[in-house]
Amino acid sequence: MNSLLRIPYAAAWTAVRDIAARVPPGDSKLRRVLSGRTGLLERYEWWAATHRDKRKKLLWMHAPSVGEGLQATPVLQLVRARRPDVQIAYTYYSPSAENFSRGLGADFTDYLPFDITADAKRAISALAPTALVYSKLDIWPVITEVAAANGVKLGVVSATLAATSQRSGLIGRQLLGDAYRALDSVGAISAADAERFAEHGVLPDRITVTGDTRYDQVWERAKRSAELETVRSLRSDRPTLVAGSTWPSDERRLLPAWRIVKNLVPKARMIIAPHEISETHIRALLLWARAAGLSAERIDASSSDTDIIVVDRTGILGDLYANAHAAYVGGGFHNAGLHSVLEPAAFAAPVLFGPRNAASPDARPLADAGGGAEVTEKSAIVAHLLEWFQNPEARDAAGVRATAFVKGGLGAAERSFALVMDLLDRG
Repeated sequence: MNSLLRIPYAAAWTAVRDIAARVPPGDSKLRRVLSGRTGLLERYEWWAATHRDKRKKLLWMHAPSVGEGLQATPVLQLVRARRPDVQIAYTYYSPSAENFSRGLGADFTDYLPFDITADAKRAISALAPTALVYSKLDIWPVITEVAAANGVKLGVVSATLAATSQRSGLIGRQLLGDAYRALDSVGAISAADAERFAEHGVLPDRITVTGDTRYDQVWERAKRSAELETVRSLRSDRPTLVAGSTWPSDERRLLPAWRIVKNLVPKARMIIAPHEISETHIRALLLWARAAGLSAERIDASSSDTDIIVVDRTGILGDLYANAHAAYVGGGFHNAGLHSVLEPAAFAAPVLFGPRNAASPDARPLADAGGGAEVTEKSAIVAHLLEWFQNPEARDAAGVRATAFVKGGLGAAERSFALVMDLLDRG
């Protein structure tokens, strides 16, 4: 890290840590981010004292949120299945990943410490990791620096660095340049990402193109999802649109379009899972549907006769796509970014998405492959859905192309596993 930034960086994180120590628990995301770190280092040290087997190597995998955690999942599953001699610690930054982390089979899961030298030293001393591997990009300069100083091997899997990333700016480069240079192995998702990591300081001979493990993750989930009770209970021959992770900006186009589709395809139904699960949002969707003369229920109260099924809980969207004849993926009319188009594509569902998709490495290539389409207005949504619902052959052909697109990306998990094993064996 640039020496001029080191003092203000440390002061800022120390202030955050001090605030966190005084913040009472609460339901807001910020409060959970802060209060979740109360007693954090003590939890690290307690686990190390009671469960750390120093005869075994330890893989520390960090993924900030659920999306990056999904990318880490196939690799962790391979480590757990093939290397019982390795312990696994898994950390995250966002409270949204807290419940998710419990299903990974890691030996230890908790929040990542604040990026402060003293805290990083305590965490690394407690865990005694052989390798610290980041999923996608969330590389922290101080933790990386302390880990390297303690002989911990450092890597990144499913590594991606967008050309427009703030990390590419002057301050980002000054903060992270040393951390990039310290990395022992980077598995980039594409040649373009590999080139950008090299430009940011990673030694070129330490970069390989391993691909994106999300392809393996969604494919494995698709194979398992068909027999889940949630999926079976919603199974129907009715033409079904699953609209996932929608924002109000999506719904302003999608809902009026759906009324037109419904008039022309009376048997059609929609399962909609909004991105923000709030009571206000759920009620608004139910009221809209009923005002439009459509039957509408929450998912647990729905039946095969329900026209609009509103999903009011998290964690099941990736499985619900198993019921889709077509999918709409939200975020493409919103600054937060497009949700995963791979999840529905793995179920052979052609995918619609909005125009703000430049940050998605999959959306436009999927459309180019014929497995979906970008839509910019209501009329385009109507046109594509009518084509797929009224012409089963066209829908099936688009679905086959969507599945083929996902199959083309498989294998990243094995290559990333090999990268991680190399780090552990060298450590």
